[in-house]
Amino acid sequence: MANTTSELPRGDRSGVVDVQEFLNSHRFSGFQWTIFFLCFVIVLLDGFDTAAIGFIAPSLIKEWGVSRPALAPVLSAALFGLAAGALLSGPLADRIGRKRVLIGSVLLFGGACVWSGSAGSLSELTVLRFITGLGLGAAMPNAVTLMSEYCPDRQRSLLTNAMFCGFPLGAAFGGFLAAWMIPHWGWRSVLYLGGAAPLVLALLMLALLPESVRYMVARGMPAARIRAALERISRRPLQAQTFVLTEKKAVGNAGSGAALVLSRAYLVGTLMLWLAYFMGLVIFYALINWMPVLFKDAGLDPQTATLIAALFPLGGVGAVFSGWLMDRFNANLTIAIGYVATAACVYAIGQTIGSVGLLMVMVFVGGTIMNTAQSSMPALAAAFYPTQGRATGVAWMLGIGRFGGIAGSFLVAELTRRQLGFGHIFAVVAVAGLVSALALLVKQFRHPEDGGARPMAGEALGH
Repeated sequence: MANTTSELPRGDRSGVVDVQEFLNSHRFSGFQWTIFFLCFVIVLLDGFDTAAIGFIAPSLIKEWGVSRPALAPVLSAALFGLAAGALLSGPLADRIGRKRVLIGSVLLFGGACVWSGSAGSLSELTVLRFITGLGLGAAMPNAVTLMSEYCPDRQRSLLTNAMFCGFPLGAAFGGFLAAWMIPHWGWRSVLYLGGAAPLVLALLMLALLPESVRYMVARGMPAARIRAALERISRRPLQAQTFVLTEKKAVGNAGSGAALVLSRAYLVGTLMLWLAYFMGLVIFYALINWMPVLFKDAGLDPQTATLIAALFPLGGVGAVFSGWLMDRFNANLTIAIGYVATAACVYAIGQTIGSVGLLMVMVFVGGTIMNTAQSSMPALAAAFYPTQGRATGVAWMLGIGRFGGIAGSFLVAELTRRQLGFGHIFAVVAVAGLVSALALLVKQFRHPEDGGARPMAGEALGH
């Protein structure tokens, strides 16, 4: 029998095991590293496929003879799909499990991306990018949720952020590959590669990826399944017949993950997470989609413009350090400081177009800080919600945030239509970073108990 409770004491006693205390008291095992690797690759391929359309945009303009504003629908189509996929997948994963939703979503975005490589018109590519986005939107939040639910409390932000680094790395890798592949094999080759890799990954996931142990306990699944998962973490066999899950977050009477996320106890924090992530993606997609075009218009050759733009998402590896800080200090304030620094750097990019060397430095530094802050948000959301609503909470933040990506893509299209200068465009985009920082300060004020340091070794708390 498997139970969820906040009453029982922690630990392994009389045949009863608290699964989070079990995770807290054991070293991070090879089994957990396998989960980390699979989730990391899911998010890496998500980043690759999401950013691919921006890197092939100059080729689309040249081959199909379309104007820059006409590219806005195809650039944002995947973002609409990402939003819909995330909003639908969170409640679904809280109902049927993280593993099923993850595998289905990877198959969907892989197949649709391969098909996109055969598109013969802008309208067909737009539809296929929307379908690709549905799978991408469902995959990322559930990878974050599954990973966080196999982490010990004291390392949750560090490990979740490290896994989420796959997204900016995938986006950067896509830029470098696109700069090399497009001159040799054309823009379609980028989409074929971005679709084939997820289809191979799905086979590995079928064989190796487990269901979340916390989810299994929360849903009252058979003890044998839970025991089998935990025994892959510990070398000693478990004799327990009962598994419990202590939640330090209030669950209340919410009958579903969606009801919990929108309940009075969580509503302000939920709205602030949505706003912060929304504005962060305004910056990310405004720049990742339009920097190659803006740099080219400012006088750089297309290959140099693409390579410099690819430096922006490469800096996301800084999220590992941010995760370490979040596990030890105030998580809300840590990320808010990052967003303020992001605003300053984005503004500075717009002032350095005259020097290629300085532009490269500012794009890389700005990308490091911006992606560090943005990549830390899923870990912040995963820690904010209890198991019953975690998949919904993380997925809805990512889903609502995707509309920020849509807004960012259309924002730059509108600013170029109004013929704003290079520096002015970046100044407008920078304001979004200040709004994100303000939202996290409001969340900290409303939920001060949620921003503190996580428990260190020897201070394990049930979660």
